[in-house]
Amino acid sequence: MSKFKKISGSATLLTLWRVALLYIVLILCRAVFYRYNHELIGVLPSEELGSLLLGSLQFDTVSILYANAVFILLSLLPLHLRERGWWQKMLFWYYVVVNSVLLVVMNMADAIYFRYTQKRFSADELFFADNENSLQLVLKFAAENWHIVIAGIALIMLLVWGYRRKAVVENVLHGVWYYVVATLILLLAVGLSIGGIRGGFTKMTRPITLSNATLYTPDNARATMILSNPFCVLRTMGSSGKLHYEKYFSEEELAAIYSPEHIIDTNSTPPQQTELTGRNVVIFIMESFSAEHSALLRPDIYAEREQQGYTPFLDSLMRQSYTFYNMYSNGKRSIQALPAVWSSIPSFKSPFVLMPQSVAETRSLPAILRDKGYKTMFFCGSDHGSMGFGAYARAAGMEHLFSREDYEAAHGKTDFDGYWGIWDEKFMQYMGEELGRAEQPFFSTMFTLTSHHPFVVPAEYEGYFPEGETANHKCVGYVDNAFRLFFKRFENEEWFKNTIFLFVADHVSSERFSEQFMRSPGDYHIFGFMHAPDSALVGEHHGVVSQIDIMPTLLGLLGNEESYFAFGRDIFNEQGSMPMAVNYDNNMFQVITEQDLIIFDEKQVVGVYSVDDVAHEKNRVSQRDVRDVENRLKALIQSYYTRVENKDYLVDDNTVSQGGVE
Repeated sequence: MSKFKKISGSATLLTLWRVALLYIVLILCRAVFYRYNHELIGVLPSEELGSLLLGSLQFDTVSILYANAVFILLSLLPLHLRERGWWQKMLFWYYVVVNSVLLVVMNMADAIYFRYTQKRFSADELFFADNENSLQLVLKFAAENWHIVIAGIALIMLLVWGYRRKAVVENVLHGVWYYVVATLILLLAVGLSIGGIRGGFTKMTRPITLSNATLYTPDNARATMILSNPFCVLRTMGSSGKLHYEKYFSEEELAAIYSPEHIIDTNSTPPQQTELTGRNVVIFIMESFSAEHSALLRPDIYAEREQQGYTPFLDSLMRQSYTFYNMYSNGKRSIQALPAVWSSIPSFKSPFVLMPQSVAETRSLPAILRDKGYKTMFFCGSDHGSMGFGAYARAAGMEHLFSREDYEAAHGKTDFDGYWGIWDEKFMQYMGEELGRAEQPFFSTMFTLTSHHPFVVPAEYEGYFPEGETANHKCVGYVDNAFRLFFKRFENEEWFKNTIFLFVADHVSSERFSEQFMRSPGDYHIFGFMHAPDSALVGEHHGVVSQIDIMPTLLGLLGNEESYFAFGRDIFNEQGSMPMAVNYDNNMFQVITEQDLIIFDEKQVVGVYSVDDVAHEKNRVSQRDVRDVENRLKALIQSYYTRVENKDYLVDDNTVSQGGVE
C-alpha cells in the first residue's frame, strides 16, 4: 500500500492529474457555454458529437498548455527542489490563480460575450479594456448573469479542491536514476507540449488557428462553441500586424474583375439625381437596429403577432423615403460600422480601425465633402474619445466632435444614462440645436447609444414602451420616439428641409427573438433608408445593399465629380456592379446575394444556402453555379488585403488621367 502511495504521489502522476483536472474544468465551462447560448447554437447533431468532442479536446489542449507551460516545467524540473514545501506552495498558487483567470473567468465571460457578438473574446477586445465605464459594465453584466458567476466560483473551488494540495511529492527513484528518469520525463513533456500547441507532430502540420474549428463541424456557431480561451486571445495577438492572404489573380486579372477605384468621367452624363446637389447630409448610425424590429421591413415575422413591430415612427417615415429592404451590416461590432459607412472600407478578420495599417491617408466621405466646403461634425453622447470613435472620426475628416462633455457644458449633468452616455432623445435634440446654428452646407453623423445593453430607458419612460420579446425592444421604442420628437421639433426649419437624412444601423441587436435572425443572413439584416424632404428620393429598393455602398451612393446623389476610393458601389450609377454584401463570420467569408448565402473558406466555396433556408439545412454547393460570385469575392479579398498591406486607400493619379477626368 505504501508503495502505491509513493507512486501516486510522484511528481509525474500528480502533474498528470492536475492537467487532467483542467480538461474536466474546460469541459464544464463548455457545458455552461452551450446551456447559456443553446438558442443561438441549436441542437447538437448526434452524428457530430464525436467530432465536436475531438475538436474541443484539441483547442482545450492548446489553452491548457498556453496557461500552464511554466507550471508543468516547474512541476517536472529534475531537481529535489521541487519536493520542498515552499516550492509546492508556489506551484499551488500559480495553478489556482492563473487557471482561475485564464481558463475559468475568460471562458465564463465568453459564454456571455458570445450572446452579444457570436464570437469568442479575442485580442481585438483588449482595445476597449481601458474605457472608464469598463468596470461598471463588468459589474452590471455579472449582476445580470449571476448564475454564470456562481458557476465560475464553483469551478474555481473545484480547481482548489481537486489540486490535492496536501499530497506529498514522493521519490519513487533514487540516486542517478532519479535525475535520468526525471530528465527524460521532462523532455517528453516538452515534446508533447510542442505538438499539442501546434496541433500535431508532422512536418505538414501548421499551428492551429481559429478557422481549424470548422474542420470538426460545418456550422459556424458550433465551430465557435468548441473554441476556448486563452487560445483565442493569444492566437489573435499580432494578427493585425503582418498580413497573410491568398493571391488568386495576377494584377491584370484582378483589375479586370474588381477595383476599389471609382473613376468619374466628367465628360459623360451619368443618371445622377442632381436635384440633391449641395444639400446638407445627416447620417444616423443607430445602435443595434435590426430589421427584425420593423414590421415594415420584415412583415413575415409579424404576420401572426399582436404587436406589429417596435418602430412605428421609423416605419411611417420609411414609407415616405427611399428604403433599403435588404440592407446588411459589414460586421457585428460598432467599431466596424464607422469605416464601412464613412470610408466604404469593410472589416474582415480584424476591425479595420484596430489594424496598424489603418493609419494612412484616406479620402473618406467627410473629408471629400469638407474639401467641397461642408462643415463636418460628429455627435456621440459618450465620453470624448471613448470606444475609439472620435479618433477615427478625426482621421476620416470630421472637424468638430460633440460628446457628453459638450452636452453637459450646455445642458448640465442630469441626462447621463449611467452607463454609456447621454440619453438619445436629449442628445438628438442637442444635435438639432447645433445644426441649426451651423453654417450650411454641413455633413453630420450621430451615433445613438440607448438601444444597447444594459437596456434601460429614462425613469419617466418606464412602462411607456412595449416590453416586447427581448430586453432591447423597449429601448428600440424609446429611440424610435426620440426620432419622432426630433422630426417634430425641427422639420419646419430651413436647414432640415435642405438635408438628406440617412438612417443605418451599426449591426444587428444581440437580443433577437425570431428564428430568421439567429443565423446568417438574418443576423446581418439591418435598418437602412434615405429621407430627403420635398424631393423625388422616394421608393423601395429590394436588392442587396451593404454599409459600404453608402459612401458611393451619397456621392452620386450629391453630383460628385471627384474620383474616389471605395469598396462599395453607387447603387444608382453603378448598376452593372454585382450587388452583394460581404462579411467575415466565424472564420469564414460570407457573401449575401438576393438568392444565396455563400460560405467561402479562402480556398473554395464550402456552402451555398438559399437565403430562405433559415436553419441552413440544405447545402446546395454542388447544385448552384456561383463561380461569378466566387471570383468577385476572391478579387475583393485580394484587393482589400493588398491595399491594406500597402496602406493604399487613394485613387491612383495615373488611373484618373487615363479615365478622362479633367
